[in-house]
Amino acid sequence: MAQEMIVVQHVFKSVTDSTGTLTILRDIDFSLRQGETAAIVGASGSGKSTLLSIIAGLDTPTRGTVFIDGVDLFARDEDQRAALRAQKLGFVFQSFQLLGNLTALENVMLPLELAGRRDARSAATAMLQRVGLGERLGHYPKVLSGGEQQRVALARAFVVQPAVLLADEPTGSLDFATGEKVMELMFELNREQGTTLVLVTHDRGIAQRCERRITIEAGQASEPEAAAA
Repeated sequence: MAQEMIVVQHVFKSVTDSTGTLTILRDIDFSLRQGETAAIVGASGSGKSTLLSIIAGLDTPTRGTVFIDGVDLFARDEDQRAALRAQKLGFVFQSFQLLGNLTALENVMLPLELAGRRDARSAATAMLQRVGLGERLGHYPKVLSGGEQQRVALARAFVVQPAVLLADEPTGSLDFATGEKVMELMFELNREQGTTLVLVTHDRGIAQRCERRITIEAGQASEPEAAAA
């Protein structure tokens, strides 16, 4: 059996302001094996993106912890968590998060260069060709369509062959047809690399394509038995 890649262990998240304390997440507890795909679903404001940020170690839980490939994220300091993200995690966002002053090729090369890879240019070129952008290497984000920008973002995420890919509404800025193509590509790359994929989505069709569907409602997580295959 594949090893557990993500373990979310009794995670609570509360915020306090002048009006009192709001509990966003309440005792979230689940694990995902290597290569598994999971959709986190729920109404707007239910805490889906907060949970994804905690899994990434970008936000801290009020109680509980998260293990990534056996490493306790919150037993590490912020610099150590950042190093683990660079080594183990890839990210895809609704807003693409490309650097506007870098070409498509330079955007995809960046995480490889930060990791000290000497083959950054060739590896990034090959990945952009894999996502169908071999003719757009020198183009800047502003002249790329939304679908092309998201494919650059996918290439950047997968080029480092992350153990875990976290995607937050990856088709939220795209029209339906373009979003379908991007998601097909994401699932193809995921299968090829054996990545553990966790995505936040409002799209029921995308959620149905994942092996697991975790619903956040009133701060708590539930999962249909039939989905836990």
